Amino acid sequence: MPMPTVTPDPSLLDRKIIHCDCDCFYAAVEMRDDPSLQGKPLAVGGRADRRGVVATCNYEARRYGVHSAMSTAQAQKRCPQLIVLPPAMEKYRIASRQILSIYRDYTELVEPLSLDEAYLDVSATPQCNGSATLIAQEIRRRIADTVGITASAGIAPNKFVAKIASDWNKPDGQMVVRPHEVDAFVAALPVGKLHGVGRVTAARLNKLGAQTCADLRGWSLLHLQQHFGKFGERLHGLCRGIDLREVCPSRERKSVSVEETYVTDLPDLQACRQALPELLVRLAERIARAKAQDSIGKLFIKIRFDDFQRTTVECSGSVLDQETFSQLLETGYGRRRRPVRLLGAGVGVAEAREQQQSGLFDPQN
Repeated sequence: MPMPTVTPDPSLLDRKIIHCDCDCFYAAVEMRDDPSLQGKPLAVGGRADRRGVVATCNYEARRYGVHSAMSTAQAQKRCPQLIVLPPAMEKYRIASRQILSIYRDYTELVEPLSLDEAYLDVSATPQCNGSATLIAQEIRRRIADTVGITASAGIAPNKFVAKIASDWNKPDGQMVVRPHEVDAFVAALPVGKLHGVGRVTAARLNKLGAQTCADLRGWSLLHLQQHFGKFGERLHGLCRGIDLREVCPSRERKSVSVEETYVTDLPDLQACRQALPELLVRLAERIARAKAQDSIGKLFIKIRFDDFQRTTVECSGSVLDQETFSQLLETGYGRRRRPVRLLGAGVGVAEAREQQQSGLFDPQN
């Protein structure tokens, strides 16, 4: 049975979204500052003897199968000549601020996703005769000239397709998916490329017979909802190239947290409890820096056991109460009762904007 084509909503066809993503950002900044690193396999991350992980790596390292989130020890096994540098976060933040400044020369509708990537809505931008393709080219050239690193870009009518496209011609490239090309472009994508589909969900979709988005289009909305609940509705739209999300310049902070990966596993609950106060001190400092004291809505504990299984326990709360965190820790530890590799503590931030607005009328103000 032939797959139906999809006619996009005409109101969405005028949107011009750019997803700009710097190429191996941390490593690129390090190679910029030390040209002797050029051409050598390089990773930025934690030390192998302290259970560090790779934050990013350059393309020379990727040829050996090294990738972000891999343990540094494993990365060095795959590439014995790998150079590993510790992160220099302030240096990366300076570069990120320079890049954001360039973006904002073209539009106020900039939505940063991290230090090295962002969405831009240039639908109403007059520069470059309003051409998103030319705007992306000019932005990438300015990043290279000003910051000394390369960036790639994807241009499309929506965020989902733009993000996929930005990865198409990496490094130092860009790809345009025009409105009339979205249908065919998305139809050929593996389901694992869909926003929100991780490895487990992709494997489940494959097992159910959906390898590509074209396969998934044969499923009814009801069928998807029966298998995937509310997320089924999202899948139904994305496999057709439909993404109504707007570029949001102000992204509300959702949580503040700290975590520690231990050189030696914490052997039992008592050892975890002994490690908790230090975590809570660091958490309080981070909350203060984020000015989030008045918008805490929940408390949570995160545990990664020695077999790499993870669990998170949370509850409602607005103050950093050590006894409450200790109870959450006990609940989480009781789920597996194994040595603990990583321990984290955090708070969920409620509707910060509403709380700040009501705070204007507090008596002390």
